[in-house]
Amino acid sequence: MTSAGGVLLNAAGGLGLFLLGMALMTEGLRSLAGGRLRQGLLRFTRSPWSGAFSGALTTALLQSSSATTVATVGFVSAGLLSFQASLGIIFGANIGSTGLGWLVALLGIKLNLSQLMLPLLLVGAALRLLGRGRQAQLGIALAGFALLFTGIAALQQAMAGQGLLLDPSRFDAGTLIGRLQLVLLGLLTTVITQSSGAGVATTLAALGAGAIALPQGLALVIGMDVGTTITAILAALGGSLSARRTAAGHVVFNLLTAGLAFTVLPLYLGALEQWWPALGRHDPEFALTLFHTGFNVTGVLLVLPFTLPFANLIRRLLPADGDRTVDALADTPPEDADTAVSQAEAAINQTFVTLLNLLRGALAERSSRRQPRTLHVLQADLDRLELYLDQIHLGGLSEPLGRQLVHLLHGLDHLQRLHERCEEEPERLRTVVGSASLADERQALQHLVERLIPLTLERQWQLSAAATQGCARRFAQRLDPYRDEVLARVAAGDLDVDGGTARLEAMRWLRRVSEHLERISSHLGQQE
Repeated sequence: MTSAGGVLLNAAGGLGLFLLGMALMTEGLRSLAGGRLRQGLLRFTRSPWSGAFSGALTTALLQSSSATTVATVGFVSAGLLSFQASLGIIFGANIGSTGLGWLVALLGIKLNLSQLMLPLLLVGAALRLLGRGRQAQLGIALAGFALLFTGIAALQQAMAGQGLLLDPSRFDAGTLIGRLQLVLLGLLTTVITQSSGAGVATTLAALGAGAIALPQGLALVIGMDVGTTITAILAALGGSLSARRTAAGHVVFNLLTAGLAFTVLPLYLGALEQWWPALGRHDPEFALTLFHTGFNVTGVLLVLPFTLPFANLIRRLLPADGDRTVDALADTPPEDADTAVSQAEAAINQTFVTLLNLLRGALAERSSRRQPRTLHVLQADLDRLELYLDQIHLGGLSEPLGRQLVHLLHGLDHLQRLHERCEEEPERLRTVVGSASLADERQALQHLVERLIPLTLERQWQLSAAATQGCARRFAQRLDPYRDEVLARVAAGDLDVDGGTARLEAMRWLRRVSEHLERISSHLGQQE
């Protein structure tokens, strides 16, 4: 094997140890923290500043900005967190992500703790294998910590005296084109490893081993900061509009911060050379980590006071699809209670129509490949509506408006249950569609749904309530005779037990769906 090939293999092995160690450490720390980190993220987001502090602290504790950004996008997608409130967390995660660089620069390289890592790995493995509960979780975290620094040592050893792929003659950080190439290389590294922390650690190891120069390392970490946004983008794929906006906010913010860093990079190098030359020559790892932290903190301080205009910019970049009322809801309901309740009512009506259209297509065997994604978006809409209504309280409402709010909450609850019937019980819907013995019931429900769609659009709730009550009563009366018929066929050997059970569950599904439709129509009818 050639020398270059051996260097690459050893470096790849060190990087693998680092990635495995970071994954284990993040898993262990997350398990140890339990739900406290999640509660903290959701609780301390009342202002952009508190959100940024929560994002930075969470990322520093987990040592993974990806974990924080993915969790944040997930909370937004689930309706637990509004898009605007998520921005502070995303901004703060950039600051918290620089903590791993300090850990590597000060402990992994300067103090060279690699000799202590194998005994620590043994302790972690013993706790994981012999311990229970929190002891086992602590063992995973310790083992990950040990593997992380073992990987750093392997990387540094592999790169010692080697130019590797970053020969200054190929990527000259002294020119604009060379710096751009290094930024793109850093971005590509993060996209491949799915970890900006791994890229920064590799850069620090190469810098400490003399494989690259400080200007190259500075340009690389700028690209790695942009590359880390790929995690949020992947997490938001197929998600709600608010989740996609959160990911877009992460991308735009990191691009702005990277642009700032790229602009000041020559100035930073010039200032080091003039006022602190010893730092750049004898302690380049510290100089790189200082630059990485500095431009992230500066970016947050510049953008955080303008969170609302920044959020409006992202909304313009990703406008609402068509006239979706849910997307038009503000993060905070307007102070006028009548307007707030009216907006929620319109959004719930529109969501009900969307679900009815989905149900009509499924009953008519016209389900498309987009149905799972539509159900996913609908779930996010329902959760978003819950978050919106949760901010409207009875204390400040008149009695009629208070009753209207209560009925909206009831209607939304039954919408959630109807959605669950469609998303979590598809096999029962398939049995309804495919069973000849349920053909009449399927046609009855299909006819009801087709009738409800225009009635809901026109808000003719009395007609809707009458139609749904009749269908629900029919299915309730049909359930016991149908069960006797199915069990008789099973006893006669005409139908196996599994087939009989599937048909009975399908009949119960029809009854539950009709009941939810009745309750939704009844509660929404109380808005008149």
